[in-house]
Amino acid sequence: MAKAKSSGNFNMTATTLAGLEEVLAQELRDLGAQYVKPGVRAVTFSGNQYLLYQANIWCRTAIRILKPFVQFKARDEKELYMKVREIDWDLYMSLNDTFAINAVVSRSTFEHSLYVSQLTKDAIVDQYREKTGRRPNVDVTTPDIRINLHMHENIVSLALDSSGDSLHRRGYRQQTNVAPLNEVLAAGILLLSGWDKRTPLYDPMCGSGTFLAEAAMIAHNIAPGVYRKDYGFMRWPDYDPALYQRVLQDAISKEDREVEVEIFGSDVDPDFVEAAFQNLEYAELEEYVRVKEQDFKDAVKPAHQGIVIMNPPYGERIGEESEINGLYKMIGDTLKSNFQDWDACIFTGNLEAAKHIGLKPSRRIPLYNGPIECRLFKYELYRGSRREKEIGEEV
Repeated sequence: MAKAKSSGNFNMTATTLAGLEEVLAQELRDLGAQYVKPGVRAVTFSGNQYLLYQANIWCRTAIRILKPFVQFKARDEKELYMKVREIDWDLYMSLNDTFAINAVVSRSTFEHSLYVSQLTKDAIVDQYREKTGRRPNVDVTTPDIRINLHMHENIVSLALDSSGDSLHRRGYRQQTNVAPLNEVLAAGILLLSGWDKRTPLYDPMCGSGTFLAEAAMIAHNIAPGVYRKDYGFMRWPDYDPALYQRVLQDAISKEDREVEVEIFGSDVDPDFVEAAFQNLEYAELEEYVRVKEQDFKDAVKPAHQGIVIMNPPYGERIGEESEINGLYKMIGDTLKSNFQDWDACIFTGNLEAAKHIGLKPSRRIPLYNGPIECRLFKYELYRGSRREKEIGEEV
């Protein structure tokens, strides 16, 4: 990937999901970002406008790319209102732009983020009304300009949201199952799995195919942002369409459509198999992935060595505890008997049921699926015992 130029650098923040901060930090370093610092569900970094566009197009584990523009202390509501009103808002938006404010408040004298949003909105509107006699409109669903307000211990940070819609909405998913996996989370799991992008990969409970699509994009170096037609920065006063086109064409030129890597998917539900195929077809990835209808207990490894990645049900949709425990036991039994010499990564929010897999994980990585605390369990499926494997390697 082209490295960002050093001229005209400014600070940025990329938001992500809990547990993916280090993965996102490495993605940003690979793009040439400077002063990369992982935080809590966010990574701060520095770069120029080329990198801002790049980060939106390339970062598989980012949710939003924010550009902070002002920070101040507000001890009470009057000070918050006055300081927001003092900002020259013409630098960031126009009278004809619709806007929305997303506020997050923690450990401050202000208790409600909605109230802080309202105060900020009033200050912006009143500035325009005083200058022009007219006011810009608020649009909370599809605004032209998204403003992110973060208030911690009465320190207010305002940032422009360059992404617009959340970056997990890649644009390729047309069909979903009941509880589809967030694309950012799916990409993060793949990047945490240790998969080398060349070893065969198999998702035996593929649902609508999110793991499969994300794996195909990773393997063939396809930037997730190439499917999107719209970003928040496209409505900024300093938007540079020629620069954006350069970033987009650079990304497309780096795709490796010729690399050979086997990616397999299956599901017991024919409707899910059809949904997965439609999503892959829409993303023009169907030639890289083979999907079929199959119960995992009947599955055999499709190659001598590879990696299984799966997100089995957590129990909400299956119901009885005995059923979900039985499902997880079947997963473990099938892996032991049919997938020797493979690795397996199982992502689940049912930590009790996971005990019924009956295999000892080599790693347990804490992650969240929305509000659900989950684990990514990694298993090494040796033929025979692990001790025999280690002795063989010593010999």
